[in-house]
Amino acid sequence: MALKTLSDDMSSSSLENAVWSPRSPAERILMALKMHGALSAAALGKSLGTTSEAARQQLQRLADDGLVEAHSAASGVGRPTQLWSLASAAQARFPDTHAALTVQLLDIVRDHLGQDVLDTIIAARETDTRSAYEAAVGSATDLKSRVAALADLRSQEGYMAAWTEQPDGSMLLVENHCPICAAATACQGFCRAELEVFRSVLGPEVEVERQEHIVSGGRRCTYSIRSIDHAAR
Repeated sequence: MALKTLSDDMSSSSLENAVWSPRSPAERILMALKMHGALSAAALGKSLGTTSEAARQQLQRLADDGLVEAHSAASGVGRPTQLWSLASAAQARFPDTHAALTVQLLDIVRDHLGQDVLDTIIAARETDTRSAYEAAVGSATDLKSRVAALADLRSQEGYMAAWTEQPDGSMLLVENHCPICAAATACQGFCRAELEVFRSVLGPEVEVERQEHIVSGGRRCTYSIRSIDHAAR
């Protein structure tokens, strides 16, 4: 079952909604940090239905393994709050589609056949993806429904996607994971093509702008989506 909206609700049941379903306490902590960013041990304990001390013990084990890291954040009067976030090494714990082989094949195509051939391959993938997405989203009758359908489709593909309506009436599509991150890092034409697919599928009357980008060092990829009429106001 794909995530439909972003929410402050981090109950254990909501964490199980992702395509990758964590089972052990350590895996569930990694999932919570992946989905929600930096959290305190108390917040993690509450979301996982355990005590802050139990969460802290799990976090320390994960830190010893190099998977999470802590930093202090001011929280008004009193002692700073210790927040935990994923370390770079933790990304390997999440779904990846044969990353090393994919990067190797991309390098072979570029080195032996040329950049033009690689661009042709990316364009063909873009065309196929657009056709599949248009078929999946085509029955949606309004922009919110199209964004919801797109988020659901992306979650099924491993992007841990969700969306929410913003106070200004725009929508924010969030992808907490990139299952093709290695390929996208090796060839950012994939990212460009996906953005163009989003724009095409959501329609010519819609403006789509990427705000955060995993490949550029962001924790997640985010896309601001609004109707052009609304954007012009």
